[in-house]
Amino acid sequence: MKELTRIVCDLPVPETEPQRQFYYMDIAKQYVHQLEGKKGRKLTFHVSTFGCQMNARDSEKLVGILENIGYVETDTEEADFVIYNTCTVRENANNKVYGRLGYLNGFKKKNRDMMIALCGCMMQEEKVVEKIKSSYRFVDLIFGTHNIYKFAELLVNALEADSMVVDVWDDTDKIVEDLPIERKYSFKSGVNIMFGCNNFCSYCIVPYVRGRERSREPRDIIREIEQLVADGVVEVMLLGQNVNSYGKNLEHPVTFAELLQEVEKIEGLERIRFMTSHPKDLSDELIEVLKHSKKICKHLHLPLQSGSSRLLKIMNRHYTKEQYLALVEKIRAAVPDIAITTDIIVGFPGETEEDFLETMDVVEQVRYDSAFTFIYSKRTGTPAAQMEEQVPEEIVKQRFERLLERVQTIAGEKAEKLTGSVEEVLIENINEQDSHLVTGRLSNNSVVHLPGTADMIGKLVLVRLTECKGFYYLGEVVE
Repeated sequence: MKELTRIVCDLPVPETEPQRQFYYMDIAKQYVHQLEGKKGRKLTFHVSTFGCQMNARDSEKLVGILENIGYVETDTEEADFVIYNTCTVRENANNKVYGRLGYLNGFKKKNRDMMIALCGCMMQEEKVVEKIKSSYRFVDLIFGTHNIYKFAELLVNALEADSMVVDVWDDTDKIVEDLPIERKYSFKSGVNIMFGCNNFCSYCIVPYVRGRERSREPRDIIREIEQLVADGVVEVMLLGQNVNSYGKNLEHPVTFAELLQEVEKIEGLERIRFMTSHPKDLSDELIEVLKHSKKICKHLHLPLQSGSSRLLKIMNRHYTKEQYLALVEKIRAAVPDIAITTDIIVGFPGETEEDFLETMDVVEQVRYDSAFTFIYSKRTGTPAAQMEEQVPEEIVKQRFERLLERVQTIAGEKAEKLTGSVEEVLIENINEQDSHLVTGRLSNNSVVHLPGTADMIGKLVLVRLTECKGFYYLGEVVE
């Protein structure tokens, strides 16, 4: 107990969610009020998000709860409450968190009431939690990906405890709706349509830290988007580890294509994005929806990982090089102007020069608009980590550079073709380097900088793309 008077509530603790969490938010508000009186000021918080859009959306939920109980957000980690929402897809993400924790300890020594919480995918790894318990004992609260909805309850536990509170679940089938969320942007928002992953790609730790697939009910998704649109949102990003397998585990199964058609009907919604699409589950039905949609953005993220059918089998990806190329051809026939982006891993165990050249061949044939290229990162607990034939580091780096150079060259050539055209751009923010410019995105997800003012943020405007700079465009509003 951090020199606080324990709050005793006469009401019984609700057993149902989210009522239980609102009960704990009320208790947390009283503790925050006590600490404000002690310090003579409002308490501050800072949330650092590592990793994917799923984590970013989770962080918006954490921020919503913290603001609900009286904390005020700050952009410095020298705050009264710091949360790291962690990622563990690659090992350097873990190392970054450990480095930052050492930095936080200095702040905590100066502010005895400071709270430090760690959550997210990294906390689902038992060895990580053990390391934090032994080496970073100043951390107050650890929780994982499955019980993020319990944050208010866990925060009260941590405020009342004399030692670290650890609450990490192996899995869950629970989805809790209607908790507070504070969006980063007023005009666009991520929307979770499902959680977890059933694919078990041999290199990937996500199914182990995010659990099994569970889909939200369509009515809850539609209701959330309708509320977002009423609050000024014009673009939504539908989020899932594999959106193409949405709805399979519902009592009344619904396909992702059917969900998209329902989302399309929402009046006032201008743009629909989604990620990530697993090639093995991308249906002809979905391609038809993409073809006829007026709102789905002309951008599809379709992870390849490798162009070698031999490696794809070892990766447990459930498609071959030929099937992937046929799928791309089918998508482009239906939506000729769609931008296709991808993920590619270099240096997967056992990758030969021939395997790598197969990947390069796919890059040449598909001609991606951009690609996230990664050097294979061994994740303990995955089948690939046990595989022999780990590729020598110098060979991996050479291949990575060859791939990156080709991907960037092709992306630049493709981008150049839009120069001079007039495109619709959603203005997102004032340009960080030049306050006379605003920055926005095309339907295909390309970035555009153009002269503008803050009142344009959140609006869709017609822009002539005057110059292509490879990774972005310069443009001007068409009057």
